[in-house]
Amino acid sequence: MVRLITHNLLACHAKNCTSNNFPLQFKDIEIELREAEFNPDFIRGFLPKLEWKALIDAAKQLGDTSLPSEQPEMIDDEFLKNLHHVLLEIHIEEGAMICPNCQHVYPISNGIPNMLLAEHEIG
Repeated sequence: MVRLITHNLLACHAKNCTSNNFPLQFKDIEIELREAEFNPDFIRGFLPKLEWKALIDAAKQLGDTSLPSEQPEMIDDEFLKNLHHVLLEIHIEEGAMICPNCQHVYPISNGIPNMLLAEHEIG
């Protein structure tokens, strides 16, 4: 499933695509909101692993502006709930992710990203 928690870890891995290959840009996407159990400890623990600017930009592409542009120093429940929603409850069902460098398209179908490359694209 493509959620922003996953998207924040994905970079293009096409042959010779080694710079400006993160984050992948969304195109023609359809999203679905699905409630997920809130676990503040999980969200707090995942926070240091996030590439914040990439997360904010991706959330904005999906129409969500609930997170601050800079990661706050004071972490309260409201912030954790908003982050939980952005990371775990927004599901990208259809569309594509496109590399900002080589323009390789990774299609998303039924919530599953196709990250496979053709043989000539493998580095």
